[in-house]
Amino acid sequence: MANSCFDIVFPAARGREVVCRFDGGDLTSDAGLLLVAEADLKLGLTESMAGVISDGRQQGKVRHSVLEMLRERIYAIAGGYEDANDLDILGSDPALKTACGRLAASDGALASQPTISRLENALSERELLRMGIRIAKRVIANLPADTKKVTLDVDDTEDPCHGQQELEFFNGYHGGHCYIPLYVHLTAEDSRQWLLGALLRSGKSCATKGLLAALRIAVRLLRDRFPDVAITVRGDSAFGIWDVMKFCEAMGLGYVLGLNRNKALDRLSTPVQMDTALKYKYEGEGCREYGEFGYKANTWDGERRVIVKSEIPIDRDELNPRFVVTNLTQMTPEEVYAFYCRRGNQENRIKEMKLDLASGRTSCHRFLANQCRLLLHTAACVLMGVLQEALSGTRWAAAQVGTIRLRLLKVGARIVETCRKIWFHLPSSYTEQEIWRHIRRRLAEGAG
Repeated sequence: MANSCFDIVFPAARGREVVCRFDGGDLTSDAGLLLVAEADLKLGLTESMAGVISDGRQQGKVRHSVLEMLRERIYAIAGGYEDANDLDILGSDPALKTACGRLAASDGALASQPTISRLENALSERELLRMGIRIAKRVIANLPADTKKVTLDVDDTEDPCHGQQELEFFNGYHGGHCYIPLYVHLTAEDSRQWLLGALLRSGKSCATKGLLAALRIAVRLLRDRFPDVAITVRGDSAFGIWDVMKFCEAMGLGYVLGLNRNKALDRLSTPVQMDTALKYKYEGEGCREYGEFGYKANTWDGERRVIVKSEIPIDRDELNPRFVVTNLTQMTPEEVYAFYCRRGNQENRIKEMKLDLASGRTSCHRFLANQCRLLLHTAACVLMGVLQEALSGTRWAAAQVGTIRLRLLKVGARIVETCRKIWFHLPSSYTEQEIWRHIRRRLAEGAG
């Protein structure tokens, strides 16, 4: 008979009283953080990031190393705990402690929110730059050794601000106070897309601010590992300007960039648009035509190849031409435009970063502290990408971060610590046991 004042009694089931009591011992709801730690071990990400941070603390008084704090914060973000405040409680979670290299029961708690916040605010601009480069290096090191060509997708997005953060400004295009972070994603020949870097920028930044510096670093790192790799830069019309084209040509890069529609482009594409109109007249909806022509804007030093896709959308009875400029010559106009459209996958990855990994938690007052947070979320995204790669060949091969977290990381376990082992007792009824074994096997290949 349950009579403890700490019991919670629920309605009976088949005549038996249902009683809850908080005496289960060391339990966690995030046993899957062990997989995140294994992904980190394979990539060597947090260890590499910690190597560029100068720790000025008196080491005899240090309870939490920089490496441990980075792991705690990044693993927590991957597990869905995007706020440093969560660590006040989560620091005692046995799964997170084990993932960070501490004993589940006998060791003390991990770092609390004030300690983590001090780290975020202590890093210099140089250290943050080096951390970003280390993240990019580890991503590139994870590519197949026989990589011959890669695509660098570039895009920006809105990061709304709700306070008096440094360098937040009103942005008329987005209609609010915000930051405008820039994202660079890398796609290799297996079509898997990796977040290579993220740069936080002020709310009044133009689309290309910081882009050329970011591309220069990315190209150098890629060519350090793959001297003969073919690199193509892909972006929408915000990046289709002469400075970007000139940079790509000087660096020996291919580019496929959107162009804003203007009267000159309309005039040069008139034959293609007329063909579309005639086809629509006789065949009806769904028709589209592709073409190409040479075009030189006033600021360009000569003509460049421009691709036009002309169609009449189903929802409106008028021509809707789209333009792309490129220096690629071995692809037909239709192939070039199809390649350009695949940049939409980056938009999905950015949504994943914002929604599933809550990258918009840039609420510190100091701008550099917010850049630090964005890098920590970037690192978490990269580790989740390693898990996504490990899921190849399973039914979760195309799963996004939120689904992977829900299905594979949010797993309850009872932890028993002995003198020689730390036992994680997972539910016998857990439906993804084989997937866990598959991931562990894949992550163990080449770990360290």
